[in-house]
Amino acid sequence: MASIAQSRCPVCNADRTEKFRPFCSKRCSEIDLGRWLSGNYAIPTEEVPDDFDSEISDPQCELE
Repeated sequence: MASIAQSRCPVCNADRTEKFRPFCSKRCSEIDLGRWLSGNYAIPTEEVPDDFDSEISDPQCELE
């Protein structure tokens, strides 16, 4: 059976450590947090049109 490859730190690509998983160090974990807080990372979403009526797509409204 093939062994699973050691995962790498997503910030610097070094071997990760269990203590700071999935990062290799506290420094890399803080760099990643800073990137999230500054808006460098974002979760993609679909833009909602300005005239979108939320009640139309809300399944709870159809039950009332």
